[in-house]
Amino acid sequence: VQLQASGGGSVRIGESLRLSCTTSGFAFDRGSIAWFRRAPGKEREGVSCITVPDGTPYYKEFAKGRFTISSDNNRNTVYLQIDNMKPEDTAIYYCAADAFPFCPRVASSIRGDVAFDYWGQGTLVTVSS
Repeated sequence: VQLQASGGGSVRIGESLRLSCTTSGFAFDRGSIAWFRRAPGKEREGVSCITVPDGTPYYKEFAKGRFTISSDNNRNTVYLQIDNMKPEDTAIYYCAADAFPFCPRVASSIRGDVAFDYWGQGTLVTVSS
């Protein structure tokens, strides 16, 4: 299984960005695909997660309202749309996948990343004024 995160870059406050997580070798017939991020000097944290194939989204509390996760099962790709970007969104964003339904963990306060077996390499997002 391989995951590739892309779409990161440098944006200004208030702009939008869409990240993509393209997978290969991962069956979209069951499981969960999540986005995590690691900000400078901070631990990695969950952002959002989507179950496949039904597409049920889960969000960490801070991500509700500005982040939208979606999946294109035909393209084996999951997207993370980030709107009205803020400086605190600056981070390396990682996507991860697992055959089990771990999305509720991602959205909760517990450390959800340890459950995921497959990881992409991360894409850097920088938000500045």
